[in-house]
Amino acid sequence: MVAPGSLDTTNLQSVGLVDSVLTDTGSGLPAAINLGIESLPESVEYVNWLGDDDLLKPGSLSSRISVLDQKQEVVMVFGACDYIDSDGDIVWENRSGRWAVPLLRFGPDLIPQPGALFRRSTFNAVDGLRTSLGWAFDFDLFLRFSKVGKLQYLNQTLAQFRWHPESLSVEHRKSSVAEASQVRVSHLPVWLRPLSFLWEYPVRQATLVAGKRLTAKAQSKARSS
Repeated sequence: MVAPGSLDTTNLQSVGLVDSVLTDTGSGLPAAINLGIESLPESVEYVNWLGDDDLLKPGSLSSRISVLDQKQEVVMVFGACDYIDSDGDIVWENRSGRWAVPLLRFGPDLIPQPGALFRRSTFNAVDGLRTSLGWAFDFDLFLRFSKVGKLQYLNQTLAQFRWHPESLSVEHRKSSVAEASQVRVSHLPVWLRPLSFLWEYPVRQATLVAGKRLTAKAQSKARSS
């Protein structure tokens, strides 16, 4: 676990939920994740990170590890993800499927990061997360992964993400969408970038609308309960 020095993790360690704790240097979330992965034992081959709003489904790790063990050309495995509210009720199911990978270059990132697992060697080969990014660093990572190997979809619900107004990706939705657009354009061939305005504006607007609808649905369920 990478956490602020002020956080008391004694109970987490005593019950075996955390093996070790690293102090967050305050350099941003991508830097904290890079630090955590870099500090893992050398024997760890496959990695990902979990935020405080992320949950794994039972058996999901073994399913992903099996694919990576058997297919060396696959650098990352991902699956479906349930978006849940504060009570744990499902408000949306992200089942983007295989087409989420080619969509990365011209559309929104529909690969659910909590439901992914990737090779540590590939993560290191692409120099980890870009610490200059504040929100779309996972999107940028997936794009770089797609250039060096195969990203495979596993038709299972592998994770859950708690969608609420205070979560990082929800609270800063507009900034996150704008940064994702910049990342997407930066990965285009140079000759194609001047034409990106043809699809970038509608993609940004559609992503914002989808996020607002999801937030409204989660809040409506909360009020009704």
